[in-house]
Amino acid sequence: MRWSKFFFFLSLICCTFNSIGVYSCYESGQPNTISVYDSLKWADYYYNIQRYNKAIPIYEKNLVNPDAKKTHILKRLALSEAALNHVDRSTTNLTKYLQLEFKPNFLLNEGFDPIRKEQGFKKISDKVIPKVNTWSLFYLFVAVVGFYVVLILCLNKQIYRSSRFLIASFIFIHSLFILHLSINSANYFFQYPHTYLMSTWAIFLYGPLLYFYFKKTTTDYTFRPIDILHLLPSLVLLTYLVLNVYTLTEESKITLMLSRMQNGLGPQDSNRLVILVIFKIISLSVYGYFIGKVYNAGKNNKLLDLKSLTWQKNVYHIHILYVFTYAAYGIVIINGYSNGVLFDISAATMAFMVLYVGYSANIQPDVFSGIYAYKNRLFPKYEKSGLTPSLSDELKENLLHLFAIEKIYKENNISLDMVAKRLNTTRHNASQIINEHFNVSFHEFVNIYRIREAKQLLMDNESHKLNIIHVAYEVGYNNKVTFNKAFKKDTELTPSEFQKAVARTS
Repeated sequence: MRWSKFFFFLSLICCTFNSIGVYSCYESGQPNTISVYDSLKWADYYYNIQRYNKAIPIYEKNLVNPDAKKTHILKRLALSEAALNHVDRSTTNLTKYLQLEFKPNFLLNEGFDPIRKEQGFKKISDKVIPKVNTWSLFYLFVAVVGFYVVLILCLNKQIYRSSRFLIASFIFIHSLFILHLSINSANYFFQYPHTYLMSTWAIFLYGPLLYFYFKKTTTDYTFRPIDILHLLPSLVLLTYLVLNVYTLTEESKITLMLSRMQNGLGPQDSNRLVILVIFKIISLSVYGYFIGKVYNAGKNNKLLDLKSLTWQKNVYHIHILYVFTYAAYGIVIINGYSNGVLFDISAATMAFMVLYVGYSANIQPDVFSGIYAYKNRLFPKYEKSGLTPSLSDELKENLLHLFAIEKIYKENNISLDMVAKRLNTTRHNASQIINEHFNVSFHEFVNIYRIREAKQLLMDNESHKLNIIHVAYEVGYNNKVTFNKAFKKDTELTPSEFQKAVARTS
């Protein structure tokens, strides 16, 4: 029995010296006589019995082995250093692991409990672990509303095409930025690395889009080729971002973001971002000034009705509020500081803009085109139009021919531009003819003819059983809802009620 115990301990000692010899050969660069798996097995053994000082050197040796599974080694190194309360070493290995295999749930491992409240670890966990909060949900809601508003504006053919494009684009870039905020607030930018700087390309478009929208709806501005210069800063920025950021792989973007985060870099620590902030402040301020000039010109010259003027005033004031709040935030950033409150205020202002435009799109969509609704017979907005009385009468007769004989109102994509083209005149003159001779807006004029024919169809004995939607399509409407509203406004009855009333009296 004694001899058996002796030989057992002797063999154990031999195995131990053999293992030591293996690691010595590994360090000296000589051929290894056992596999990397066995070496890691020893490291894992020391790790499991909590002898971290023994495990760490073996793990570090295997990092240079191309056949070793580096993610496993880096995870064990991060946990071992955390157990020894080595915050910097643990977070360094943790960051290297995340760059190879981004699984943020690993940070929830109880092995990090000894350093969980340390600043170095919190700097990573607070940014990497997804967490939905009130602000992220609010921003997501506003972004969804914004994209919905963009869709509504694009589909509303009663808004002039150019006005529709400008205001829809303006709200789209707002909504994209707010969606970006939602993703960042919830720490999902690592899960979706291609969202990195996804809204930055549009920072120089806020001013030009709103400026030309005001010019178009207030003065019926005609675009010129030189206006493309207003897009030049955005094109330059987009080119730079495509070449240097947007074409990077997911892994490269994660590495870039982790590197900046590990070094504690914020917007104020990047010279390039500071330059963008400065130029954005300049762009917003310059265009804010010109937007104000256009608005004041429309106000002083009474180019818009009260409702449209109120709409423009509110949009202009919200935009100016954003200019001031962002400028305050930018000044703080430029001076090397960060202020989350100022940033939240500027972001909330953008959200308010989206919600206000969304409200207007549902309550008073006619204001988007800058539609005039003058009730007096002096028509001051046409004082300088140059339209002579004889030409006015001639255009009036041609207009009546288009609607009464050719029945142009049946075309569901009818617009003032289309009518002006058929009259061989400008849109401004066509609008003046309708307002001066019929004292209604263009859309009201179209509805008069459409509803008049709809009533004739519904009163026709052969059409008593005609579907309402067929009648709507026949007279030029795109959907039943719009037709019902216009019909009830004219007759105080829905088309179905009107049809039944006609049937009872026939």
